[in-house]
Amino acid sequence: MQIRTPRPGITLVIAVAVLSIDTCALAQPRDFPAKPLRIVVPTSPGGILDLVARLLGQKMTELAGQTVIVENRAGASNNIGTEFVARAPADGYTLLCVTLPFVVNPSLFEKLPFNVERDFAPISVVAAGTYVLVVHPSVPAKSLAQLIAAAKARPGKMNYATGGNGTNLHIAGELFRLQTGVQLVHVPYKGGGPALAAVVGGEADMSFPALGPALPQVNAGRLRALAVTASERSPLLPNVPTVAESGYPDYVFTSWVGILAPSATPAPLIATLNALIVKAMNSAGVIDRLAADGTTVIAGSPQEFQARIKSELARWAKVVKQSGIKPE
Repeated sequence: MQIRTPRPGITLVIAVAVLSIDTCALAQPRDFPAKPLRIVVPTSPGGILDLVARLLGQKMTELAGQTVIVENRAGASNNIGTEFVARAPADGYTLLCVTLPFVVNPSLFEKLPFNVERDFAPISVVAAGTYVLVVHPSVPAKSLAQLIAAAKARPGKMNYATGGNGTNLHIAGELFRLQTGVQLVHVPYKGGGPALAAVVGGEADMSFPALGPALPQVNAGRLRALAVTASERSPLLPNVPTVAESGYPDYVFTSWVGILAPSATPAPLIATLNALIVKAMNSAGVIDRLAADGTTVIAGSPQEFQARIKSELARWAKVVKQSGIKPE
């Protein structure tokens, strides 16, 4: 009986195939998660990131059977918590919850201890929030047109409150200033809550807060809502037009919340986490709770999130350059 010896090329192909099968088998997250997970929020408790992360963590805990801990690591314009996750083990157990500063800070700071495209693996955008332009009742404007006319009649005299340089409120305000041509004074506070309180108390003329926190103040008459920043009106304020409707069609501002992992996290783990997160976000309890705050669930694929990051890095780089925003 003659024994045929495999040709060297065939032997190599077989060896590579076996190695590939073994590698894939090892990469499959069959027992994931096998221990508690952690979602790092790079802001203080109480904001939209914290709300979304806690709702998501609670639902992920129910679905995965493992505790999901939300950990706030605030400071340095979100950069402390972001760097922490960039340097965390790429095992799928440490995740980062981000919003707009993630794509604004690379243009705002000359040097960062991480690279947002190189050091992170996008998992999913999970939500988008509407913001609203509000003024103190003493401001003599009942429409956006009247506000702009008043601001142009007194250039540099009216101000707007934000949660600090480069925050969502600040970017919304600078985009508004650039597109309308008004001269407004930026007044930074230590967070969106204090900024909103400053307008309610009459310390500041206006602000661009998230709709959820602003809504009770608007309904109580302590603030006047002039326009929402999204492309469509909000069902929570159906009689308030968008900025675009009010004569500035290019003005659209919505924040988003996304979840990322360290960049070296294996693709099978990213896929598993994406499926878990999308399922959690699309549960009725999460959708309804966020809708009450004017926030919409938009959970999608890692590729969609990666494309969003790339496009928004370019968009906000232009705004930062044109407005001259500097870090605090």
